[in-house]
Amino acid sequence: MKKNLTAVIFSLAIVIAAAILGSAFLNRNKKSGTVDVTGLGQKNFTSDLVVWEGNFSRENLDIKVAYAELEKDRKAVTDYLVAKGIPKDQIIFRAVNTNPLYRQNYSSAGNYMGQTFLGYELNQSLQIDSKEVDKIDQISREITELLLQGVKFYSQPPRYYYTELESLKIEMISRATEDARLRAEKIAENSGAKLGKLIAANMGIFQITGQHSTEDYSWGGTFNTTSKEKTASITMRLSYSVR
Repeated sequence: MKKNLTAVIFSLAIVIAAAILGSAFLNRNKKSGTVDVTGLGQKNFTSDLVVWEGNFSRENLDIKVAYAELEKDRKAVTDYLVAKGIPKDQIIFRAVNTNPLYRQNYSSAGNYMGQTFLGYELNQSLQIDSKEVDKIDQISREITELLLQGVKFYSQPPRYYYTELESLKIEMISRATEDARLRAEKIAENSGAKLGKLIAANMGIFQITGQHSTEDYSWGGTFNTTSKEKTASITMRLSYSVR
C-alpha cells in the first residue's frame, strides 16, 4: 500500500511539472514586463522681474565731511533715477557702511613699521526691484553718466527672475509626462506589445538656464539669474507595464 501511494504521488508530480513546462512553452512569445521611459518638458520664457543693485562711496579724513559728501551723492543718484522714470519708493537705500582706512608701513628691509590712518571710506548701496525689466536694464547701463557729476557709482549686473514659476513648473511636468507617455506608446507599438498601466513616475530636477547658453545642468537644479531670456526644463521618468 505504501509503495502504491508513493508511486501515485510521484506520477502526479510528473504530470504537474509537465503541465507547467507546457504552459511556459505555449506562452513563450507573449509580451510581459515593463518599459521605462524618460520624457522632457521644455519652454522658453522672458523674465518679468528684475533686481538691480549699485553702490557709491566717499573718502575723507574727516568723517563728517565724508558723510556730507555721501548725502549729496545720494540726492544726485535719487534725482537721476527719478528723472529716468523710477518711482522714488522703489529706490531702497541700505545703511551706510563706514570703514577706517590705513596704510601699512614697512622699512626698506621689509620690516613692519606700523600703520598710518588715512581717513574714512563711507559706502552706501541701493536696490531696485521692478517689473519694468527693459527700463531697468537700460538704466543699469547708462548709470555711469553719474560719473560726470562726480559720483563714484558702481553698477552691479541686474538679476532676472520670473514670478510665475509655480505655474510654469506644472506646465513643464505636464509636457514631460505627455512626452514620456508618447515615447512609451511608440516603444510598445514597435515591439508588438500593448501599453498597460502606469506603475511608477519619478520627477527630475527643475532647471532654468539662459537661452542658447552652454550652462550645465546640476543635480541640485540650475537657476539662472543673469539672462533675461531663459529656458525652463524638467524630466519625468515613467514606468509602464506591457502585455
